[in-house]
Amino acid sequence: MSPSVSPMKAKPLTAQTPMAFVLAMVEAYERRGIDPSRALKLAQIAPDQVHKRQARITAAQMEAISDIAMRELDDEALGCFTRALPWGSYGMLARASLSSPTLGLALKRWCRHHALLTDDIGLSVEVQGDVARIKLLANTALPQLPSEFCVISVLRNILGFACWLVDSRIPLLGAQFPFEAPEHVASYRVLFDGPTTFSEPHAAIALDARYLALPIKRDEVAMNQMLQHALPLTVHAYRRDRLLVQRVRQTLSTQPEQSRNANDLAALLNLSPRSLHRQLQDEGATLQAIKDQVRQERAMALLQRSQRPIKQVAQAVGFRNEKSFIRAFKGWTGLSPGEWRNKT
Repeated sequence: MSPSVSPMKAKPLTAQTPMAFVLAMVEAYERRGIDPSRALKLAQIAPDQVHKRQARITAAQMEAISDIAMRELDDEALGCFTRALPWGSYGMLARASLSSPTLGLALKRWCRHHALLTDDIGLSVEVQGDVARIKLLANTALPQLPSEFCVISVLRNILGFACWLVDSRIPLLGAQFPFEAPEHVASYRVLFDGPTTFSEPHAAIALDARYLALPIKRDEVAMNQMLQHALPLTVHAYRRDRLLVQRVRQTLSTQPEQSRNANDLAALLNLSPRSLHRQLQDEGATLQAIKDQVRQERAMALLQRSQRPIKQVAQAVGFRNEKSFIRAFKGWTGLSPGEWRNKT
């Protein structure tokens, strides 16, 4: 195979991807007896930087070298497994999952079919209460555990495909890994949402189980288009979040004291304030409108079902003082909280 690949176009992006991932690809080239210099050149990565532990590359460079290496090695797993996954392997998994009615079933099919490609690892989807986990277990019969690059690649791959299937960002509640924290541990804040732990029994990513119930938004036409340029799904974070409005409502309802302002709320959701406002705008919503609705519903429930003083109700729904609560409540209903309570 000798694919025709154009040199990468320069992009003003921050270099955050660890060079260790490039080194893993270079080592895969060496095991196959293939020269990686062409791939490094096209991705604009200097060969003398590959073994520098503190070096970083941009997302665009990572996308470029991954694409070239997959073609030159004819291995979509980039040397991660004991046998190569020929070009089109992950496309087959994607097509096998496309007919699923929901994301949960699609992910279960993906995990089950992945075992047909390699038995080096096992993937599964488990749900406990409100949390779903995609687990990666190593085959204990193998002489060594999967590499860091293998674990990261597989989990980012399945997460990116899941986001694409439902046309939504899927924020993670956390991630865990079976190896010690690497020197480039700071990069994991970019790779995975939520808290990250190391030296765990197995690898896994955790997400809100409600995402599993989302319907599949893609069809065969969209699949064909995606497979022509699939790597960005793994390398870049998906932007739109179809459950963000629900997640904001839930957080405001259950943690009113900790989500009084956009900064605090965004931190609870593992977002920046700017991203929070932008993504809500993408969903046709505003934080203030959601906050008003949640506070109004909570306030009415407390006024109707309890005899708490107005000041305590104000504090319980997230207002700093009674006066601002009364003013807001009059704006919602035309009545003061006391008047509304007496009428109901």
